[in-house]
Amino acid sequence: MDGIVIVDKPRDWTSQDVTARLRRVFQTRRIGHGGTLDPMATGVLPVFVGRATRGVEFFEHAEKTYETVLQLGVTTDTEDITGEVLARKEVSVTREQAEAVLDRFRGQILQVPPMYSALKVNGQKLCDLARKGREVERKPRPVTIHRLELLEFTGGAMGLRVRCSKGTYIRTLCKDIGQALGCGGCMAALRRTQAGEYTIDQAVPLEELLQVEDPQIYLRGVDTLFAHLPEIVLTPRQELRCRNGNSFSRPLEDGTYRAYSQGGEFLMVARAENGVVSTVKSFFAVE
Repeated sequence: MDGIVIVDKPRDWTSQDVTARLRRVFQTRRIGHGGTLDPMATGVLPVFVGRATRGVEFFEHAEKTYETVLQLGVTTDTEDITGEVLARKEVSVTREQAEAVLDRFRGQILQVPPMYSALKVNGQKLCDLARKGREVERKPRPVTIHRLELLEFTGGAMGLRVRCSKGTYIRTLCKDIGQALGCGGCMAALRRTQAGEYTIDQAVPLEELLQVEDPQIYLRGVDTLFAHLPEIVLTPRQELRCRNGNSFSRPLEDGTYRAYSQGGEFLMVARAENGVVSTVKSFFAVE
């Protein structure tokens, strides 16, 4: 079985837990996921099955959209509500103040990665060092916040929608916003509602996926990953050259394309340059 299944990850499962369980469901060891979600997070987790795993590398840079709850007045060591409380402060923030501070966090910003993360420093995961009580210096990294909206404000908490680039830590964003408001804060809930081309409306709850008789019905073609690219259909001769890994001439505008056979099989992601088409990545089955 080959394709992409969009899982609605439940709380308290790691992304690796999900893929390990789905290896048995789809009866294959060739499986991977696109974009790690923390155990406390829920929502869109694309899982790549079989030959579709060849597309994981293209998903790494996909933009993500999240809905999160920022708990004001509480600071923790993990930057989320599951951690050890380091400080509590009284909250006297108005909705207008909350709205105003968000503008500082739109566009390209710098984030210091949290200690409780899988990021490696000198070959060691930060979270492993943190569990040993060690803290190391982390350099700020640029990330891009494409959209940041205040969905709800209760005085003690803020509901936010965030569309962001790869590598953005929503926990850190919550902590930094709380700090900018002067009362501190941490992430209390997180749900990913979109990852790349895939939305929460397309996601199937993991529990349902584990119980269905034919899980194959939930597999989407790997070409859905490239739905934003224009489509081309190859001639039989061009297809043969494609299958042999050779380039061919075709009068196309320079750019990247989805290439199909005459019969509709997705063959490759192709690059056209100066009238020459070459393979970026092939996806056809090798007999």
